[in-house]
Amino acid sequence: MALYAIGDLHLSLTANKSMEVFGHAWDNYVERIRESLGVLTADDVLILAGDTSWGIDLAEAEADFAFLEQFPCKKLLVKGNHDYWWSTVKKMNAFFAEKGFTTFDFLHNNCHTYGDYAICGTRGWFFELDQKAHDAKVLNREVMRLETSLKAAGERPILCFLHYPPLYQGYECPEILALLDLYHVRQCCYGHLHGPVIRRRIEGLRRETEYSLISADYLGFVPKKICD
Repeated sequence: MALYAIGDLHLSLTANKSMEVFGHAWDNYVERIRESLGVLTADDVLILAGDTSWGIDLAEAEADFAFLEQFPCKKLLVKGNHDYWWSTVKKMNAFFAEKGFTTFDFLHNNCHTYGDYAICGTRGWFFELDQKAHDAKVLNREVMRLETSLKAAGERPILCFLHYPPLYQGYECPEILALLDLYHVRQCCYGHLHGPVIRRRIEGLRRETEYSLISADYLGFVPKKICD
């Protein structure tokens, strides 16, 4: 029994948007995902930290979820910026029930538990001063969602999973970092960074929080083990 995490699988079994066009790091990536997830058991939990499927709606993403359903581990889904299939949790749960997909749940405006830990998270957001007011609204909404998730943790030690990095070289999201500090988050894992941008990642301890990048190409398509 263990908790694992990986982001940015970018599955495209129906949408025909294979990531292999982005270089050798993505060669044969679907089979590499199949091999690495194949060792997980029904007792394991896997956090999928956004950009799981290229499907533009649930119907187009169905083949990607069917692919993931074959692996018996429980899967907690975080929204990514390319998860166009994402709808309301009610509609997504209804879709999974209709298709007989039983291994999925959502990390969205809520908190899950794993042993003594609270599992919290949200998509997150990039925000810069020259962006439009709409982006400020989106950021504020994500901050509210994250705080809702963190509050639900109660007194449990917190493991947080975001899609967008809250910091990397040359960038910080102070609103999200402030929440991670306020709630004494033990570990924060994030995705989104690919290719040459991976060099700008920031990992390691910042104040009380250990940061790590979990985008699939960075991990070689092998989920990161968070804890037993």
